[in-house]
Amino acid sequence: MERRNFLKNGMLAAVAAGGITQVAHAAVSDQGNSIPKQFNLKYGPHLGMFRNMAGEDPIDQLKFMADQGFTAFEDNEMRNRDVALQTKMGETMASLGIDMGVFVAHKIYWNEPSLTSGKADKREEFLDYVTKAVDVAKRVNAKWMTVVPGFVDLRQDIGYQTAHVVESLKRASAILEPHGLIMVLEPLNFRDHPGLFLNKIPQAYEICKAVGSPSCKILFDMYHQQIHEGNIIPNIDLAWDEVAYFQIGDNPGRNEPTTGEINYKNIFKHIYNKGFKGILGMEHGNSIKGKEGEEALLKAYREVDAFM
Repeated sequence: MERRNFLKNGMLAAVAAGGITQVAHAAVSDQGNSIPKQFNLKYGPHLGMFRNMAGEDPIDQLKFMADQGFTAFEDNEMRNRDVALQTKMGETMASLGIDMGVFVAHKIYWNEPSLTSGKADKREEFLDYVTKAVDVAKRVNAKWMTVVPGFVDLRQDIGYQTAHVVESLKRASAILEPHGLIMVLEPLNFRDHPGLFLNKIPQAYEICKAVGSPSCKILFDMYHQQIHEGNIIPNIDLAWDEVAYFQIGDNPGRNEPTTGEINYKNIFKHIYNKGFKGILGMEHGNSIKGKEGEEALLKAYREVDAFM
């Protein structure tokens, strides 16, 4: 039984018994807080985001997330975790009603050309990573995986680099399509990641159109795009048919919403009203350390999610 339903059923049983004390007890979660309602959108925390309140064990952290109303989770490092832990986390998420978000599918080249170079060995290495990522996705019930084409090749015109990337992504899509899996291309900002090939939503849109596969879509990270080009809501609309996934982080600081300049309440309302059913990964830090910071993060998400 899903953990949230178990707790709710406990409340109903107490009401049926007519016991005020029992009702009060059933309305309290393992952490001693009233059970929060589920969020309107599928925000996906990371491991470690609630370690002070939930402990270090990944399974306990997943249970805590579910108790707080989260229905999604993402883990960039899932590919590198022990297979037994992957399996256990997948089973736990399934039992809690948590959808698995992205994990990084491959080795990312931060300082040297890879897919942009057109070199056969880099392409084959990438495709091997994608092939192995299929098994990871199956263990954890994932649908999406992050892909970053890597560093620019200063010895080649941007047009040739784009053609090399598109060809690699077409071949990767052929691997993923039979399994119903989707790689999401993440444009990254020039300030934090200078020299990377993919940095704008229109560029990612153009590439996805060229690849022409349901297994190649855009990861719209609003932190990166606020830095690089802004215009978040219009760009969401313009790229909508190729956007499969969002990530969150306020600017400056890359911390939880309400700590920077981005009006996440309006953005989340816009995404919700467009009918988005996917995941919004919480790829950011906590602005305050310790338990106090984790409580502040939860409060911030309640605030920006209150758009109904």
